[in-house]
Amino acid sequence: MTPHRLRQAWSAIAIAAAALVLGIATTVLMAASGAFHRTTPASWRAHDTRCGAPATKGSAVDVTVWDMGHMMRGPNGPAPNNGRHGWYGMGMMRLVARPATVPAGRVTVRVVNAGTLTHEVIVLPLPAGRAAGERAIGSDGRVSEAGSLGEASRTCGAGAGHGIVSGAAAWTTVTLRAGRYELLCNVPGHYAAGMYTELDVTK
Repeated sequence: MTPHRLRQAWSAIAIAAAALVLGIATTVLMAASGAFHRTTPASWRAHDTRCGAPATKGSAVDVTVWDMGHMMRGPNGPAPNNGRHGWYGMGMMRLVARPATVPAGRVTVRVVNAGTLTHEVIVLPLPAGRAAGERAIGSDGRVSEAGSLGEASRTCGAGAGHGIVSGAAAWTTVTLRAGRYELLCNVPGHYAAGMYTELDVTK
């Protein structure tokens, strides 16, 4: 290996190590602040009136999505969005739902985007014997949405749209039978980056 290539390799390793350290530090700070444990996120309360969220009939699941913003870039520009490679694949995004268990029936999934990128939340049945995060990722960096029961991707609105912009909310109301479901962000690359969680529905 030439000295120039050796320097390039060490530079890439140093950048990746720095990103990992910052990712761990951010996660620790969020955990210490209780960001992962709020039943009703403060960000939702802040945007509830602004977005005109409907009164909930039945159960409500409050979902917070976030990302590391400027850290979602590689040394040569945006990280790749097509699978478990690049900085997106280091788990630098999160999707947290509270509560994680609700009774069967009408359920409103209310989402707040606490990150800097555009996100969405899709509701999909979770196949028996499978865990959240195990879906096959296509060459476009997305998973199949076949069997989707609902989608919250309309900024300050209900249902499908063009994504939830930073600092805004969205929601969708679905009727769920008892079983296991997966809530996920299907923006290219985001599922691979860790944006999924399980929702359990009881009888």
